Amino acid sequence: MTTSLPVASASRHLPSARQLIALIGVASLALIAGAWFFELVVHLLPCKLCLEQRLPHYTAIGLALAGLALAHSPRLQWLVLLGLAGLMAWSTGLGVYHAGVEWGWFLGPNDCGGAAPAVAGMQDFMKQLQAARIVACSEAAWRFLGLSLAGWNALASAGLFLLAVFGLLRGKAPA
Repeated sequence: MTTSLPVASASRHLPSARQLIALIGVASLALIAGAWFFELVVHLLPCKLCLEQRLPHYTAIGLALAGLALAHSPRLQWLVLLGLAGLMAWSTGLGVYHAGVEWGWFLGPNDCGGAAPAVAGMQDFMKQLQAARIVACSEAAWRFLGLSLAGWNALASAGLFLLAVFGLLRGKAPA
């Protein structure tokens, strides 16, 4: 009886599946807000890989909202956490890949330096070339404590992945 008391007490303080879903959704929203802040306020233009890294978070926000609204059974909450774990694993992979491209560990995509503009004539082409700002995936626009935004996204996404896995391991798998 004395051994079950601390376990019961500890489990009361652990977040529920719904709380984990909400936390992952809010964290993804905060990461997207941060990306938009750096783009719109700090004027750091995103490259192709930066934009790709946003996709799992946009999807996670939608899945978390749908899960909070519709997933009332433990089975459905488990499935939402499984989806969120997959999205955060995808986001972690994209962040590691992009950071690796920035550090020169991996080759980046061939088209990660700006797309060719659609033009009507040579003068129009020259004007667009002069006005265009090409953002290369291999150059980190900003670093904090040695990590670029891609590196920070990888760390944050890995943490969110672990939260989702924690919820999956704690919850009951669907029968």
